[in-house]
Amino acid sequence: MDEDRNAKNFCACEARNNTPGLFLPVVALISAFLLIVALPVFTADAPEGRPEARMVPGELKTMGNGVIWSWVGYDSGGTPAAIGVTFTESALSGLPEKTPPGGHSIDYELELPKRAGVAPYNHIVVNWNPAGHVPPGVYDVPHFDFHFYMITPEERNRITVKKEDLARHARKPPAKFVPAGYILPDGTQEPRMGSHWIDPEGPEFHNQPFRKTFIYGSYDGHVTFYEPMISLAYLLENRTNAAEAIKLPASYEKRGYYPVAYAVKYDAVRREYSVSLEGMTIR
Repeated sequence: MDEDRNAKNFCACEARNNTPGLFLPVVALISAFLLIVALPVFTADAPEGRPEARMVPGELKTMGNGVIWSWVGYDSGGTPAAIGVTFTESALSGLPEKTPPGGHSIDYELELPKRAGVAPYNHIVVNWNPAGHVPPGVYDVPHFDFHFYMITPEERNRITVKKEDLARHARKPPAKFVPAGYILPDGTQEPRMGSHWIDPEGPEFHNQPFRKTFIYGSYDGHVTFYEPMISLAYLLENRTNAAEAIKLPASYEKRGYYPVAYAVKYDAVRREYSVSLEGMTIR
């Protein structure tokens, strides 16, 4: 299994370094790994190719003093119902306080489970922004960007925001692929991401502190990601389950499963958070 290899690689890394500072994250990683692999997964002989499980885990990585992993959830009939990430409560402590030179985030790229890919999504990147980002006075607080990408990592790496690439950011998708009311402000383009469409009706643009919002992303005339953006303060202060309806476009460029809401959940027993796209519907 891919998960088996991930665990062995982390164990080997810990043994080579023998660094006390790595001990707690590695222990947390292995503990979470044992929990995840205990979940039922796809079987090759499932009837009509349907999964026997309701959740299939993807890639697992360390984050802060804990771990984070991707997953795809299914309803009882084997239809994709949600896609998201789960991270331990301890992942919110021990996070980097500074970003690498030239950037504003620390990135955690996660593959989706290979046996359970859901079109049109390719992978997930969680960006930790210890000092936030533009615009000042709105999103300049510690927060996470949860990018659900519809392009590959290789395609993302070609997004440079330099010279001729700027013209690709200026090329907007057809209006029917973006929800009514969303706008594309100047200066939202980011390398290895794309351009960010925002909802000006969000509370953070009306004298309210930023807590959470939903962003659409585009590049070169195509919608390329969905992004729940959530502040660290919201996660720490709201250990409850909350779902938020998202504004939907009139049409979709690619056939696939698209959400009607995003959710932020907290499991008090396992002490885990989940952030997910919910209510997947074939479009």
